[in-house]
Amino acid sequence: MRKFLVILDNTTECLNAMRFAALRAANTGGGVTILAVIPPEEFNHWIGVADIMREEARDRIEAHFEVFSKRMQDKEGITPELEIREGKMEPEIIDYIQDNPDIGVLVLGAGTGKEGPGPLVTYVLRSSGSLPIPVTIVPGGMSKEAIIAVT
Repeated sequence: MRKFLVILDNTTECLNAMRFAALRAANTGGGVTILAVIPPEEFNHWIGVADIMREEARDRIEAHFEVFSKRMQDKEGITPELEIREGKMEPEIIDYIQDNPDIGVLVLGAGTGKEGPGPLVTYVLRSSGSLPIPVTIVPGGMSKEAIIAVT
């Protein structure tokens, strides 16, 4: 089964990427994998404190995932998978794609601010020629109705 990979982060445009991936998966018989990456700089503390912070970060990610998962199950009938990794965002995404041949499309949400589409979208665009899968970039300002219409 072809899976759509979405990156879970704290941006509002992430919501559009989630919606797009869920609708496309539902309409094409695919699946959705949600990847969250915990950056290493969050754990530059004593070991005990770092372990607590790591656990808190995982709890936050799992709580966000539960919200998205319930929505995808209720609205599109899709049960997404969650993958949590620790490290630098960009290499972890590339490694995950390379380690999982069932990932068929990377879906990202583009920011709408003056600073551009966001660091992750910028990085992926620069690297897109060497990625083994296509990338879909969903505009952050795209309405729910427009996403439904194109999926």
